[in-house]
Order: sequence, then C-alpha cells, then structure tokens
Amino acid sequence: MSRLSILWLTAALIGAMWTGELRAQAPQGGQGGQQATALPDGAGKELVQRACTACHGVNQITNSTGYTRERWQALFSTMIKLPDPQAATVAQYLGTHFPPKPGREPKLVPGPVQISFREWQVPTLGQRSRDPVQSPDGMIWWAGHWGNIVGRLNPRTGEMREWTLPQGARPHSITSDRAGNIWYMGNGNGTVGKLDPKTGQATVYILPDPAARDPHTPAFDRNGVLWFTVQNGNMVGRLNPANGDIRLVKIPTPDADPYGMDIDSKGVPWVALTGTYKIARIDPVTMAVREYPVPDQKSRIRRVAITSDDMIWYVNYSLGRLGRLNPVTGEVKEWQSPSGEDTQPYAIVAVDDIIWYNESRRRPDALVRFDPKTERFQSWAFPSGVGTLRNLRATADGNLLVHQTSVNRIGVVTINRSTTTSSR
Repeated sequence: MSRLSILWLTAALIGAMWTGELRAQAPQGGQGGQQATALPDGAGKELVQRACTACHGVNQITNSTGYTRERWQALFSTMIKLPDPQAATVAQYLGTHFPPKPGREPKLVPGPVQISFREWQVPTLGQRSRDPVQSPDGMIWWAGHWGNIVGRLNPRTGEMREWTLPQGARPHSITSDRAGNIWYMGNGNGTVGKLDPKTGQATVYILPDPAARDPHTPAFDRNGVLWFTVQNGNMVGRLNPANGDIRLVKIPTPDADPYGMDIDSKGVPWVALTGTYKIARIDPVTMAVREYPVPDQKSRIRRVAITSDDMIWYVNYSLGRLGRLNPVTGEVKEWQSPSGEDTQPYAIVAVDDIIWYNESRRRPDALVRFDPKTERFQSWAFPSGVGTLRNLRATADGNLLVHQTSVNRIGVVTINRSTTTSSR
C-alpha cells in the first residue's frame, strides 16, 4: 500500500470516529478492553469518549497518573491526529478532570555523571514503539507493537522508514543478527520472524507447540543461535537460524512468566521469571532449567543484565529494588531504588559494568545509574515524561537506547565519559 493510501485510510478512520461509525475496540491482545469507569461529565466528554476508546478502554485514562493539559495534548497527539479545535477541547477536558496525582514524582539523586537525551517520534501514530536495538551498520531499529511494524532510524540524519510485518505478528521485541537482519517476536500469533531490510521480505518461523503463546524477548548467543522467552506459554525457546530448528523447554514453576533475558560470557541464557520470585538458568546444550529463588517471595523480576564478572543483576519490579545474584554461591543482595518501594523498576542494562535501569511508576519516569564499586545511585527524569521504558539496550559505543512507549518515541542517551571517569 502506498504512503498516500495509508494517509487516506488514516483520515477515513478518524472521520469514522467523529461520526460514531468506528466501534470502540482494543487491538488484539492490547492494553485496552473493558471500561471499568465512566468518564465524568463536562465539556468535551463525548469527544474524548469517541476519540480515545477507538483503541483502548476508558480505564487507561481514569487509572492514569494524570497530567497537565499540555502533557495530555503531547500524549494523545502521538496516538491520533485531531483537528486543532478538537485537540484543544480534549486536552482541556483531560487536564481539568485528570490532573497530575501527587506523590508520583521521582526522587532524583544528584551526582557527577553527565548525560544527554535525544528523542525522535516515530512516523505512525499509536503504534506503541518499543525495544530499540542497533544493527551493525549503526542504524537504530524499533518494534511498533500495536502497529505491526518494524522501523528504522538513521540517528545521523533523523530519517525513518517503517516495514509492515505479516498479518497478526504484532512484534513485542526485536534484535539484530550479525548480517543486519532484524528478528522479531511475533507476540500476536506465536511466531518468530526475520526481516531482511535489503528485500523487505520476512521469513516466518511458527513455534512447534500451540501452547507457546506470547513470544517475548530475544537474544543471540555468541554462536549466532537465537534464544527467546515465551511468557504466557511459560517456556524458553532456541532457534538455529542455519536450519530453522526450534526447541522449546517448559519452566518448572507453573505460571512463572519468563520475561527478560540476557546471556553470560559462557553463552548461558539467564531469564527473569516475572510471575514468581525466581531467576532461571538455561543450559545452552541440554536446555535443562535451574531456578534460583531470591529471598523475598513477594519479589517479581522483570529483566536481568549481566556484568563482565558474570554477576546477574535484576530489577525487582514489585518491591522497588535493584538486585544482584551470584550464580556461583547463590548469594543475593538488593538495594532500595532511590524513589522508594513502589517505583516498579522495569528495564535494565549493564554498560562498562555500570548498571542502568528505570523507575517506571514515577512521572516522569526516572533513569537510574548504579555503580557497583561505590554502591552509589544517580538519576535523571525523562524529558518526554509520560511514557514507559520497557527495555534498555546499549549502543556499540556504550551509550543507551531508550524509548517511551505511550508517546511513541525512541531515543539515545549519550553518556559523557569524562564525567564517568571522575565519578569512580
């Protein structure tokens, strides 16, 4: 379909919303769904009802942290394009009835390290862009989860291009192989896919078990084998790109919800089990699973990162902590995140043996730096401030790839190396 046709279709869909012809429906498997609460009366209520519930439920508004009128407009303008008068009415209504809730501001920790943020808004509105990754040629790629899109950014020029994936894929996360192909997790239809940017063709691998629902996070090991988590299927998978062979292994703990993944220096995958209080080790040859519990059974672990000494670092989402597992001794140590126990740390990455993660329940959410040698924190607020960072990756030169899903932005955090040296 041509770009002109896409623009025409978008305009037609928006027009349908204003005439009440488009039914309120969440994308398949999306965040929307039932509207638990009615919107309060006021000028603009019906407009908000029509515009916002085309893709998600009213509960996404009523349960939000609340924003100023300006922040609301910045948020919904990345989801749908409205004529200026309607946009002003919607922003005024939302800012009046859903202002910022107190107590959600991050507790920012000062320090000597300097960083800079640069963000880009992706072309297709409402796609929920996430999980940027850098390919060997320096391009930055992202997954457009709700838009069934994979996109590419040239960070030097700002030029962007998007590819539509096979129907129903709805990519949750992506990664790049050494040849620059983009591998995506077909979250919506139980597949793994490989996009060849040169041809635009996608090769689809269907998971061999129908119970393998919700392919989630991928990672290549040093031999070029693709490992991935299957969250709702409670599995971890391995795909050999050379022959397309796929193996799946079940996690022993029921409903463990394998989520984030990283691979250590020996080629061993480590998996965050976000449905329980454990981290799993997968034997790279036999695929045998060993589970490591952390002390507090209320813990829920979103993602893991591994430093050069093969220590396993993790974000304790439910208790607002940063943790470290020694896989040799089983010893676990945790540190309270600066903004408190309700901060819901989500994404994590190790860069030069420094730990970076975010506090996802703060508004704006905070990017946090932790130095394991000094055990000191430093943190910064995200400039866009209304989205959620769900995964962190590093660039080849040791900077950070970030995103803000709700506002369809991807970005780069550049770390001033002179300040990191002086801080240690």
